[in-house]
Amino acid sequence: MATFLYRLGRFSFRKRHVVALFWVALLALAGAGAAGAPAAGNSSFSIPGTEAQKAFDLLDERFPGASADGATARVVFKAPDGQKMTDPGNKAAVQDTVDELSGGAEVTQVTDPYQGGGVSQDGTVAYASVTYEVPGMELEESSREALKAAAEDARDSGLTVEIGGDALQAVPETGSAEIIGIGVAAVVLVITLGSLLAAGLPLLTAIVGVGIGVATITALASTLDLGSTTSILASMIGLAVGIDYALFVVSRYRAELAEGREREEAAGRAVGTAGSAVVFAGLTVVIALVGLSVVNIPMLTKMGIAAAGTVAVAVLIALTLIPAVLGYAGRRVRPAGEKSKLLGGGRAKDKADKPNMGTRWASFVVRRPLAVLLLGVVGLGAAAVPAGSLELGLPDDGSQPTSTTQRRAYDLLSEGFGPGFNGPLVVVVDAQGSDDPQAVFQQVGDEIKALDNVVNVAPAAPNKAGDTATIAVIPDAKPSSAATEDLVHDIRAAGADIKDGTGAEVLVTGATAMNIDVSQKLNDALVPYLVLVVGLAFLLLIVVFRSILVPLKAALGFLLSVLAALGAVVAVYQWGWLSGLMGVEETGPIMSMMPIFMVGVVFGLAMDYEVFLVTRIREAHVHGEKPAQAVVTGFRYSARVVTAAAVIMIAVFSGFIGSSDSMVKMIGFGLAIAVLFDAFVVRMAIVPAVLALLGAKAWWLPKWMDRALPNVDVEGESLAAHAGAAGKDDEDKELVRA
Repeated sequence: MATFLYRLGRFSFRKRHVVALFWVALLALAGAGAAGAPAAGNSSFSIPGTEAQKAFDLLDERFPGASADGATARVVFKAPDGQKMTDPGNKAAVQDTVDELSGGAEVTQVTDPYQGGGVSQDGTVAYASVTYEVPGMELEESSREALKAAAEDARDSGLTVEIGGDALQAVPETGSAEIIGIGVAAVVLVITLGSLLAAGLPLLTAIVGVGIGVATITALASTLDLGSTTSILASMIGLAVGIDYALFVVSRYRAELAEGREREEAAGRAVGTAGSAVVFAGLTVVIALVGLSVVNIPMLTKMGIAAAGTVAVAVLIALTLIPAVLGYAGRRVRPAGEKSKLLGGGRAKDKADKPNMGTRWASFVVRRPLAVLLLGVVGLGAAAVPAGSLELGLPDDGSQPTSTTQRRAYDLLSEGFGPGFNGPLVVVVDAQGSDDPQAVFQQVGDEIKALDNVVNVAPAAPNKAGDTATIAVIPDAKPSSAATEDLVHDIRAAGADIKDGTGAEVLVTGATAMNIDVSQKLNDALVPYLVLVVGLAFLLLIVVFRSILVPLKAALGFLLSVLAALGAVVAVYQWGWLSGLMGVEETGPIMSMMPIFMVGVVFGLAMDYEVFLVTRIREAHVHGEKPAQAVVTGFRYSARVVTAAAVIMIAVFSGFIGSSDSMVKMIGFGLAIAVLFDAFVVRMAIVPAVLALLGAKAWWLPKWMDRALPNVDVEGESLAAHAGAAGKDDEDKELVRA
């Protein structure tokens, strides 16, 4: 592989015009497709194999035209102090609002609070439900404006009016913090590479890669039903790995220049060595992201595949566009150890023999490996303790900032009707095979009323055929509570008994039940996912490192870092530690997708640093150095760059903490803290400590396996022979000319 990539690097350097034109044309093509594509909406949230999804599909079948997936809004009214919503003036204002909303172009139904039981017992709060023909993200802007205008008209009458539901749902914004993250990345690149131009290359090529990936996702969003957050997550991961991969190739190029090689040869060797590590690091990320499909949640599968595609583009750009732009840059990209004149350079570094920070740190670790190992493991173990209290759920209006109308509507409904009113359960009774469906409906309602934690059970609402009915159940506790989850399980247990006696099927659905089913499905999929992804990556790393213990150490280190990161997420977003600093206005359960998504993404990123760091160590070992000295040599050449790459990735991920979307905000924090733990504790401390303790045993591989495995030559060992042959050919040509 190293030889092939070496030739690819030289070709890209030499034919830079063709390569650059190809990528610019690809970016223009993707951009044109994105410009002409309809806007991305919310991906249809289906969870195959769950009871909630089965009930939802049954509703679509038995209640045609009911717009079961249509947007909903709850317009919540509160009377001024000392008044009631039943007062004539307030009642007239609500009636005017209902009439105004009923004339909306996409509205299918508006319930009158005074006819549908929408007034609280104390008479201070009322609500009107609005149902639309299309999902929230597909609503025309005119429909949203009409909803807001109706609420504003009601406010003019003196009422407090807020709007809940998904009708006002908008595409999340990442905010200016993302730009700050890129700015931090730029500063780190300048410090690391010692040149504004060299620092600009990874940023430029990463932006090109993310632009192609995000534009392609946007162009295909409507066709493939990609959600609005898909492109945000793809840009988050693509930008981080794109900068890192480019940084490693540019750094190796400068190192090759410092060895006295010509620029085209340096570009070829940089791609042949660092590029090999980029390929395998990228493969581990792609495996981890594509592996999310084993969960069988379509939205998560699409997010993973889209992000994996962006990572693949980043790898290809690092192998081709980077050497091409290095060709354009020429002598303005200086050898390692030299700075540009603008940064006070223009001369060789003064103290060439002085050990750098990476050398000094690695020397310290190999002298005290056991102490460093214990300190790192205990520290990460302590950070992981909060993960034992992990509670999973999906965000609702209760997790919105208190400044939003959705959150204020949520609080008003809780105040007037109880906390469980924001998470009603929908019980679907399929009595098609029953002799007396009406009696079955009544029996189901009566049995649910007898259960604990139930505030209200609405009368059954049958369909036109009379064989299927829905029953709305209001729990006593808030949607994300354990009591509500227990109630869902109790209803399902009672439904199983009813089916045995009558043949009728009882299913529980609704947003709350769907959240419970999603959490359970994700929990059940976590272990198979870990086995698949870690297993495949373990095999890949055996091929890369030609060792059993090094990949095993890499996997165990990853588990430590991801558990510590989950502990930090729980401490901030569930317990509320440092919540003000992180912009968390409301603590609560951790998003159900967070653990498995973090496992996938963090595993891929952790293996990035493992490959980049350990390949340098193995390269030194292969070239004859003793194990301890190989660790020091590997850190001498790679620690600075790996540290810079980690800081860049942390900065990019941290930028997404400023997003308006709670899911993106939490993922940004989780990935940033995971990279911090993995890069600076696991890879920089635990990895060299373990390698120092293992010594030569770290590179042990059974002879039969050594013969069976392909030699991918990540260290570029074959390039020495290749370069020697090339040099001999050049000498022969000179002799012929003489």
